[in-house]
Amino acid sequence: MKNNLCQTLYKLPGLFFDPIRKNGAFCVFMYALGAICACTTVSKGGKIYEGTWTELAVDIYLVAAVLALFPNGVRRWLRRVCYVAAYGVALTDAYCFTKFGSTINPTMLLLLGETNANEAGDFLSTFLSFDALEGGTGWIVALLALHIIWSFIHHRLHLPQAITVPCGVRVVCSIACLALMIWCVSEAWDNKKATWQLLSASSPGQAEFILTQPGHAQLYQPSWRLAFAVQANRLAATQLQTLIDGLERVSVDSCQPRGTDVVLIIGESYNRNHASLYGYNKLTTPRQQRRAARGELIPFTDVVAPWNLTSFVFKLLFSFHVNGDNDEWSDHALFPEVFRKAGYHVTFLTNQFLPRAREAVYDFSGGFFLNNPTLSQAMFDTRNTKLHVFDKGLLDDFDTLKNVRDTLNLVIFHLKGQHVNYSSKCPKSRMTWNADDYDRPKLRRKERRTLAYYDNSLVYNDSIVDQIIRRFERQEAVVIYLSDHGEQVYDDDVHFICRNHADKINAHMAHNEYEIPFWIYMSPSYRVANPDVVKRVKRAADKPFMSDALPHMLVYLGGIGTDEYRSALNPLSDDYDAGRKRLLKNTTDYDEVIRKNVQP
Repeated sequence: MKNNLCQTLYKLPGLFFDPIRKNGAFCVFMYALGAICACTTVSKGGKIYEGTWTELAVDIYLVAAVLALFPNGVRRWLRRVCYVAAYGVALTDAYCFTKFGSTINPTMLLLLGETNANEAGDFLSTFLSFDALEGGTGWIVALLALHIIWSFIHHRLHLPQAITVPCGVRVVCSIACLALMIWCVSEAWDNKKATWQLLSASSPGQAEFILTQPGHAQLYQPSWRLAFAVQANRLAATQLQTLIDGLERVSVDSCQPRGTDVVLIIGESYNRNHASLYGYNKLTTPRQQRRAARGELIPFTDVVAPWNLTSFVFKLLFSFHVNGDNDEWSDHALFPEVFRKAGYHVTFLTNQFLPRAREAVYDFSGGFFLNNPTLSQAMFDTRNTKLHVFDKGLLDDFDTLKNVRDTLNLVIFHLKGQHVNYSSKCPKSRMTWNADDYDRPKLRRKERRTLAYYDNSLVYNDSIVDQIIRRFERQEAVVIYLSDHGEQVYDDDVHFICRNHADKINAHMAHNEYEIPFWIYMSPSYRVANPDVVKRVKRAADKPFMSDALPHMLVYLGGIGTDEYRSALNPLSDDYDAGRKRLLKNTTDYDEVIRKNVQP
């Protein structure tokens, strides 16, 4: 009776201890590896994810539990595969963090896929040098060496693969292990759910949006970061293939240009209510206002962005798809493809979307379709190749490349604008205001200083867009400026900056994060040659408009006929539908939110 009871206790509760008993060394070394990865890939001033130690225990225990299901011989080989994968991914992650300041991310994986044999050889030679042993890489190599030494001794001494434990001790260990795992799982549960949600995203944009939400997944280990990078690239590849397949269907029925140059300037994080062009109490746009006073520049007074995320906006700015359509943005042509097919020389100068190792998912999500070699070739004749600290660098790029101009030109400037951190978006020598220039007693001094940085960046931005105009004012040129979205900068004395990504959009958010500056400049010769367009622009200046329909206006200004064009979406057209719902995040009616707020 006693033996039967002991055997039952030995078999049933013992199952919870078996993964550790059969994979003791695996659990110890993999936990040590996870600890090193967590501690050595934290940016200066950052903190280790607080759930690291419990979640790491859960992850390793689950892998060990799967290994324990296999016979000893098979289990030994499976462990070796796990070791190669774990150390390989950890070393790559730590090396990237040391050399590029970023752990494994979707763009790194994308760049790796585009690496040729020579570049791979250069990488490996660098990776295998002593310089590569800085930071976490050296600690991982040290652990790997210790692991190899232990394995060699273990093999030479013919030690058993599994720990032999007496029946009573095994029961105690099993109960303790079960209790520990229940506690660890309860601690890790929320992050596991969030990780599953992230890895289940249906598009790169949705994954980005999930990462903006409170309580989003913490990809605390290289293996999880690699899994996300693989998934993000897989999702991007699906949309890329749809866009590539659609290249053959891009059609241009006619092209009757209205001028020589169409110029699009895309700003960043510009709160229209901080522009003196729109009534702000500090002179943040003096050059634009002078041009507006002369009638050259027509400000539009009622334009909103469809999203408050750059990547979401960019897909809509480039695609003929608009919020409210029943298909996907990638089911439509991209407007530079249409311009190029119509005979325009297309130049794209960006200070954000160039593929680089240290790139957040937000930039990956917004730029992956612009940086795909096939699509880039279909859209652009000329591109810049490096990013700049300040947007003046794009002017220098243009001046260097201007000899490639053609009879017809579409030039797209994508500025860094007011992208946080605001203090780095304007040269120190160009700053006008400081914290003491703001009579906002409800704001702390630090907040007023940040506000000053933001407003200074607007003055600098004003000088940049003015310099762009100067480069085209002697051509028959039309220049369109807009920002991707707005930004909160302690507006209405709310102690908040940047953007709120809550699902529900209130009037304060709509006013500051979605209302954007939008204007059209027409050069003297363009105005003479196109008096009808001038009249149409002036009539459209106060019409409600949302920037997701921009491509439809652009092809009209370019004189291009294409089956993608819908006149009801073009405010310069007689057919424009001014009553179209302007859906923020494709869910919230902007006009309804604002109207409710102003009702008595």
